[in-house]
Amino acid sequence: MRLITISNNNVFIDLMKITVAATHISYRTLFRTILILAFFLPFIFILTALFTLEGVDKCSSFDCLGRRLGPRLLGRVDDSGRLVRELYKTLNQVNGEEIPDGLKLPDSFSQLVSEMNNNQYDAKTFAFMLRATVEKFEREIRESKFSELMNKHFAASSITRGIHCLSLRLTNEYSSNAHARRQLPTPELLPVVSNKSYHHFILSTDNILAASVVVTSAIESSLRPDKIVFHIITDKKTYAGMHAWFALNHVSPAIVEVKGVHQFDWLTRENVPLLEDVENHKDIKNFYHSSHIADANLSDTTRKFAFTLQARSPKYISLLNHLRIYLPELFPDLDKVIFLDDDVVIQKDLSPLWEIDLHGKVNGAVETCRGEGEWVMSKRFKNYFNFSHPIIAKHLDPNECAWGYGMNIFDLRAWRKTKITETYHHWFKENLMSNLTMWKLGTLPPSLIAFKGHIHPVDSSWHMLGLGYQRKTNVENVKKAAVIHYNGQLKPWLPIGFEHLRPFWTKYVNYSNDFVRNCHILEL
Repeated sequence: MRLITISNNNVFIDLMKITVAATHISYRTLFRTILILAFFLPFIFILTALFTLEGVDKCSSFDCLGRRLGPRLLGRVDDSGRLVRELYKTLNQVNGEEIPDGLKLPDSFSQLVSEMNNNQYDAKTFAFMLRATVEKFEREIRESKFSELMNKHFAASSITRGIHCLSLRLTNEYSSNAHARRQLPTPELLPVVSNKSYHHFILSTDNILAASVVVTSAIESSLRPDKIVFHIITDKKTYAGMHAWFALNHVSPAIVEVKGVHQFDWLTRENVPLLEDVENHKDIKNFYHSSHIADANLSDTTRKFAFTLQARSPKYISLLNHLRIYLPELFPDLDKVIFLDDDVVIQKDLSPLWEIDLHGKVNGAVETCRGEGEWVMSKRFKNYFNFSHPIIAKHLDPNECAWGYGMNIFDLRAWRKTKITETYHHWFKENLMSNLTMWKLGTLPPSLIAFKGHIHPVDSSWHMLGLGYQRKTNVENVKKAAVIHYNGQLKPWLPIGFEHLRPFWTKYVNYSNDFVRNCHILEL
């Protein structure tokens, strides 16, 4: 071997050439193989992905494969726009067709994704599944909102156990305790009840706890509580309990008079014709007592349906709610009064209201079309009346500014020179004759017509409305308002009331009172 390797140079050179040649051929083959794999692997991956996602049977022909992979092979073009257009086309097609029977719908989005992965839906089946799922969720949302509104309606229309207990216990106290039956006001103060130099407040309610808050807040906020006279009107069933509360809980130096509607000789069917109308009209009975839940249209907007439910509250056919239109006759010895709803709280001295010159107008009220909010201080006639009714469209302007009940300065002397009460009766009967289609039942719509031309606007800081339905009420503005009004369903004495607005009301509740404690009325 040594001899051959050393002596024969040609053989050595030949062996080296063979070795180099073999090595050269091996590298070239490997390099070419790598290039080929690098070129084809991406397309193999894409093809595998397509088969996995859409099913081999969906694209088994060379034509389908060419259409899917051709653009990418030629230039790697981004055809996401084409895919989106195809998706829109499929969705539009599915939107006009009936959803197949027996389509099993997922209960959540994650389940929908899981179903897609497991069943490998084609585009049309997926579109049907997506449409049916969205419609199912929309239906569940509407039903949930409907249930929420109904529950709120029933909660707002009911009497809480604590307030009912308070009325019963005080009624029992009235029958067994002479102090609870003492005359209100005492005989020596009786002349003050008709003294025009005092500040007379009128409150009509059957809620004893709410009445106590109104009276207490007015007295504590007043600079001259000795000038305050409260005239509280209640119904016959609540009279004994209401009288007992104020007989046992002195409000001196202010004066309180409690009267039941049965103690006003003027309140007869001849003087108050709407009493018989409300009691006997079949449409009112059907409106309040028929199965309106079954007829409710779930496609209505939440706001419209909420207002409809609120208008169905039994309080709107209560005489106590209509008494405000008869104040000149019920208090013939008074010239100027402030009427208050039972869901208000007085936070500032209201004495300056008696100094406001109404310029011959009857009703000093805050206009409810000056604010920026959608719910608070943004009401016009179109919010209360049905302007598709020809009589309403003929006589009223939909954009006319409305005003708020709940804190009103009434010039009774000017009122007696008008036909406001007669106009109220006329339009109330017109609505009955129109089968209650002119407006939702309530006292404000006919009052907006009756007081038309008799309103004197007062500054909005005197009366802030909306605390019973507007969650986003500005708390800082609430603190500044003279009177805050929980108008709406979410009263502060109900568990459904807004927690951040309730303390403005509860601060005037005497939770240490024996009757309040025994009825388990607790600060919510």
